[in-house]
This record gives sequence, structure tokens and C-alpha cells, in this order.
Amino acid sequence: MRGLRRRTTVQVSRVALPVHAHNSYGHALLPPLMRAGTYAVDPEPFGPPWRSWNEAEAEARKLFAPVGLLSYGPAGTIVVAPGDTRGIVLIPERCDGYCYGVDGRDGPNLACARCGLEVGTRIDDCSRWQEVRFLPGSVRFEPSEEPPADDWTVEGIPPVDPSGVWSPYWEAAVGDALARLLAVSGGGTIAVKDGLVADVFGPALALLSSGPRCREPVLAGPGLPDAGDIALVPRHPVTGRPWPRSGATDVVPLAAEVWTWLAFGHDPVTATVSGVMPAGVLRDDPLPKHPGGPFLPARDVFLHTLARLPAVRRPWLRTIYDRVRTDGFV
Repeated sequence: MRGLRRRTTVQVSRVALPVHAHNSYGHALLPPLMRAGTYAVDPEPFGPPWRSWNEAEAEARKLFAPVGLLSYGPAGTIVVAPGDTRGIVLIPERCDGYCYGVDGRDGPNLACARCGLEVGTRIDDCSRWQEVRFLPGSVRFEPSEEPPADDWTVEGIPPVDPSGVWSPYWEAAVGDALARLLAVSGGGTIAVKDGLVADVFGPALALLSSGPRCREPVLAGPGLPDAGDIALVPRHPVTGRPWPRSGATDVVPLAAEVWTWLAFGHDPVTATVSGVMPAGVLRDDPLPKHPGGPFLPARDVFLHTLARLPAVRRPWLRTIYDRVRTDGFV
């Protein structure tokens, strides 16, 4: 990317905006939102000014449930990892934040190092993913080789962090998919078999009424058979589109890195060994990590997604939305 004929990033390729972009997490410094060498475009308004919820204005923006304050900042900001930027500097008088860093509350806080023109916003405060958002009119793109959109090969992310807590990437991905799963449920019960799918989706599905209709989500996608009812399919990491060939009645997309682990994840207990142990022996070390508490989907992501689905206007689903907005997943 270039701004005013000056390079503002290293060469980057476009990918879908990560689902955890809409989630704040913990009370610590988080890693970058975007992987090195990638960028995404956020179609929604970002940053100040902020205005109170207005139902007529919100529905025109395809918001179907209250979301508190609405951003009236620029739509189409271009999101990159801070380490991929070049030739930009902070605007000192706009470096306020909540705790550890800056959060863009005063508007764009980055400028061109040569001419001083405002170009974007740096965010690196606690509980926020580190990112730089370029104003849509401040940069232009130079042609580069894009990743193939038909390649579904994605490395899975383990569900448990090395520290022993549930992965925030899983919490965000499941929060997004859960909102979509509820929207296609019709308000009836949804059954999930034992296993990791049940661990991450099962507790939250108790929000549904015990109606007579019982449906079951099934993993479907590259390397798996087609599903017949509700298919949990991967969302392509480049295009953001769901797997198109599930054959299911309803399709619920899930972040590809999480879907891949659910479908094909490995178990360290059954990893083959080498060295002094006899051939064919399976090792029992290291033991798989188990978190200390139940899985809770990311509340922020769940509400963000559900508020943008027309189904939330149904009374039973609006009741769930309001309950989670007030009390979280309890």
C-alpha cells in the first residue's frame, strides 16, 4: 500500500477480517489482530464520532437489535498488523487510551512521517488486539499476488492455550457460529453428540427452549461427507465465504482454523514416538491440556453477529439476545 506516493506497508495480501476483531479479551497486552503480510477491509463504520442507539438509523445499517453506541466513523478501514507499517508516526496529542496503550478514542492518531497527513489509527491498549487501521482514502493499493481462493488448506488452532485456558480464538469463533446456529434453529432444541463440539457448543445451547423440534449440527467440509440438516462448515480464510458444497438444509460457517481442529485435530497422547522407545509404541507425554472451567463463547462476538441477523427480531431470539447482553453466558 502507498499513501501520497510513499509506501505505508510491506507487501500484504488480502484476507477475510478475523472474527475475533469484534472481541476484547482479558486485561493484558494481546498479539496483533492480523497475521504478518495480510490485510483486511472492515465494511462497517469504525471509531468516533459515536451516537446513541437509534432504531430507525440502526436498521438502515442492517442492525436489528440494540447495540448501545453506534460508530459514525469511516466505513471501509484497512486493517494491518502494526509491524507491517512503514513511514508513519503517532500524533502525540491523540495518544489517549484506557490503560496500557492507545485505543483511538480521539480519532486518527497516525500521520505520514513526511507530510503530516492523518492516515489512520493505531490500537494497542489492554484487552484489544493490536492493529493499525488506515483511513480508506489515505492509501492506495499496488497489485500483488493474492492467495488462491480455492485453497482450503488451513492449520488448526488448539482449543486450549499453553497457559491452560480456553483459546480466545475459539471463544470468538464459537460465539459467531453460535449466533448463526441459534438463528437457524427455529427456537427448538439442538442436540450435540459427546466430544469437543459438545464441549464448546452444548452449554450455550441450553438457552434454547425445550421445544419439540430437535436438530443436530454436523461437521461438513473438505475431506468430510456432506451433511443433511445443519452443517458446521469452514469459512474460507481469504474470501470469508462458507464451504459451498455441504448439501445441508442450513449452513453455519465457523472460522477455518477452529473447524479444522474440530474435524481433524490431533491428540498428543496418541502421537507416534521415535528414538529409544520400541516401534509401534504410543507416547503418553505430554498429556493433553484441559482447561480449568467450562467453555464460554465470546459474548461481544455473539452479540455483534446476532444483532446483524434479521432472525433476532423473533421474540424468542430477542429474549436470548437481551439475556446474554445483560447477564452474559451464565
